[in-house]
Amino acid sequence: MHAAFQIKSLKTARALVMFFIFLSLWALQVMGREEGGMGNEEGVGKHCHRSQSPRCPSGSPSAQPWTQPDQNQLFSDLSREELTAVMSFLSQKLGPGLVDARQARPSDNCVFSVELELPPKAAALAHLDRGSPPPAREALAIVFFGGQPQPNVTELVVGPLPQPSYMRDVTVERHGGPLPYHRRPVLLQEYLDIDQMIFDRELPQAAGVLQHCCSYKQGGQNLVILTTAPRGVQSGDRTTWFGLYYNISGFGVYLHPVGLELLVDHKALDPAQWTIQKVFFQGRYYESLAQLEEQFEAGQVNVVVIPDNGTGGSWSLKSQVPPGPAPPLQIHPQGPRFSVQGSRVASSLWTFSFGLGAFSGPRIFDVRFQGERLAYEISLQEALVVYGGNTPVGIVNRYMDRSFGMGKFATPLTRGVDCPYLATYVDWHFLLESQAPRTLHDAFCVFEQNEGLPLRRHHSDVFSHYFGGLVETVLVFRSVSALLNYDYVWDVIFHSNGAITVKLHATGFISSVFHFGAARRYGNQVRENTLGTVHTHSAHYKVDLDVG
Repeated sequence: MHAAFQIKSLKTARALVMFFIFLSLWALQVMGREEGGMGNEEGVGKHCHRSQSPRCPSGSPSAQPWTQPDQNQLFSDLSREELTAVMSFLSQKLGPGLVDARQARPSDNCVFSVELELPPKAAALAHLDRGSPPPAREALAIVFFGGQPQPNVTELVVGPLPQPSYMRDVTVERHGGPLPYHRRPVLLQEYLDIDQMIFDRELPQAAGVLQHCCSYKQGGQNLVILTTAPRGVQSGDRTTWFGLYYNISGFGVYLHPVGLELLVDHKALDPAQWTIQKVFFQGRYYESLAQLEEQFEAGQVNVVVIPDNGTGGSWSLKSQVPPGPAPPLQIHPQGPRFSVQGSRVASSLWTFSFGLGAFSGPRIFDVRFQGERLAYEISLQEALVVYGGNTPVGIVNRYMDRSFGMGKFATPLTRGVDCPYLATYVDWHFLLESQAPRTLHDAFCVFEQNEGLPLRRHHSDVFSHYFGGLVETVLVFRSVSALLNYDYVWDVIFHSNGAITVKLHATGFISSVFHFGAARRYGNQVRENTLGTVHTHSAHYKVDLDVG
């Protein structure tokens, strides 16, 4: 879907809001002043002047660090030093029982995440608009307490930074009560424990049928599991359907299901107590893998053999052809017309601050056009994907990507593909499932782009010979999240007429399940035994406008 909001700010009217619904992508437009504001744009009229000779900069511009202590850092994501200080403070306050989240088992205590605690809006505006002291800079830490008599998830606000001296439990205040432990996101170690349980303990019980259908060998590497969500159908559940796929390189795994799906109950704190609750194999349900094997040995299972053609050649999704001629490039004839200092972007028309929520994704604050604030905040909040199908994996899948983390799964941007070569690239520091901060290089890019269309133009042969036109150039802020098979390109586009467009571009690879029965009611057949499942994407934004 493609939704757009449009707000026009004219000299006599500044509060008109219009909604447009299109297809497949989201877009949000905030219109600023239509008249004026174009003096710094490249225009052509009947009085023309020769521009200076173009020159090509030798490399892409780089973001500059903060150089003055009073510069606006209200919305800047936490630095490596701040993340380290918070983690050190939590380690002292929470005691020696704190385990590194990378190795934490369900029965351990660990810090899941640390990120910026956004300042209260009233205090932020008092500082920005009236010169009041800035609000205290704070961090939000999410802690898993699996080692307590009543395991729970706790949210702690830690401050003031850069030298924290207090922490405040805000769990009940924000959620109305304690957060049950079964609601916590799945850590990498938990996935590894589930993988070990399935391949070492469970699959050998059905070795015969799996060897017949999908070249299974105990201890082999030709099969992998893929997760689904949500993890259960009623409060208190922590059960997940996992599908088995051939381990095809280049992420071809998503297109090669073998027809086996397992419902795993992993609620217990001890992985040894996890169980398989239900088995689905090529169109039929079984109570266990042992029952599936028993019925196979009795000749009661019609097995569809799924060829294992290895990881190379046409089975892989890696490119099979060499790259073609280089595509066209855009340059800055007289250097970039914007600057990035810390998390603040400034051009002749626009200023804004940017950041990346570990779970919510990209966000911008204090957005101003020609010095006038249009929006206090425009931020992604959630991305939802709803699937359909006639297998459990297709039926249950309702991905709410914030639970995985749209910042957590942000990817480095590739020059010349994700963003222009001459874009300004900015790193992101984060602390997620770790005791030490890490850095994602080139997590954001900012660039100016010629849209290839005039913003406005007119040609006349009536009464006089005249042409006048204005080049449409835009300033773009971009980041990318790769959540399993899907890549989301998040854009905020700033136009020279005061418009803001927010776009989502969805790319990557489709998700698939085993094709049987009336499967085509739920998608498209993409291989002999593979169904590309029908699904719907939606993205949800918070838009806090200041146009009064």
